[in-house]
Amino acid sequence: MTDSTHSAMPRAEAANVKRLRRSAVVSAGSHLYEGERLVTGWHHHDEHQMEYAVGGVVEVETASAHYLLPPQRAVWIPAGLRHQATMNSNVQSIAVMFDPELVPYEGRSAAILSVSPLIREMIVYAQRWPINRLRSDSEADSFFATLGNLLLEAIASGGATLSLPTSDNSVIADAMAFTKENLQSVGISDVARAVSVSERTLRRMFHEEVGSSWRTYLLRARMLKAMALLASPDQSVQETARVVGFQNASSFARAFTDYWGQTPSSCRQSSPGL
Repeated sequence: MTDSTHSAMPRAEAANVKRLRRSAVVSAGSHLYEGERLVTGWHHHDEHQMEYAVGGVVEVETASAHYLLPPQRAVWIPAGLRHQATMNSNVQSIAVMFDPELVPYEGRSAAILSVSPLIREMIVYAQRWPINRLRSDSEADSFFATLGNLLLEAIASGGATLSLPTSDNSVIADAMAFTKENLQSVGISDVARAVSVSERTLRRMFHEEVGSSWRTYLLRARMLKAMALLASPDQSVQETARVVGFQNASSFARAFTDYWGQTPSSCRQSSPGL
């Protein structure tokens, strides 16, 4: 592993895993993170990584997208891809690492996948073989190869968009940041003033840089934020609607259902925990 073994691993464990990886005795393994908010910093791995949010919300950023992992979603991060993870408060997250020789994957971008009940049970069972164990074995290799193939099949089947676009353009990047920080009451005039351009210029630049309108970006940001908030059992639908900028719960529920294909109430009940 190059910069960091797992987003949330203590340094001593990461150093141990680096030593083990150099000796090529462990081809796959898992790591559970439970704790308070943690931002890992930018890094990459020599292995493929699957990150699954068992409870709470995990965010993963790459150079091209900002991904959100509410419960029952996972992200696949191919070997060598630089990324940064944010473990939000009260999160439970399982990472599974795969040697590229064990689970071949040709893609270079991260991918979001829905976690079926079968895959979820296998991810949880994978904790039997932590990544920092001393040696691999044929049973573990067979198990992780099967899990890896199921994950690749889930990636190929596609799923809901759980990411926001990013931009190297400083004006658009600042506009995106301001929008995300002010979802409750933001308008395009507010954003234009914040980044010191006209509304017309901002609309044009958004289309050129992102390929969609600022209004589309705002809706996606609101829906992603709502999904993240609803992962908390203490968060009400009404309060979520207010935080993401809807005047009432009914209009929020319609927009949420249209976007995600499920109601906010059903989303609140979808976090299974370990």
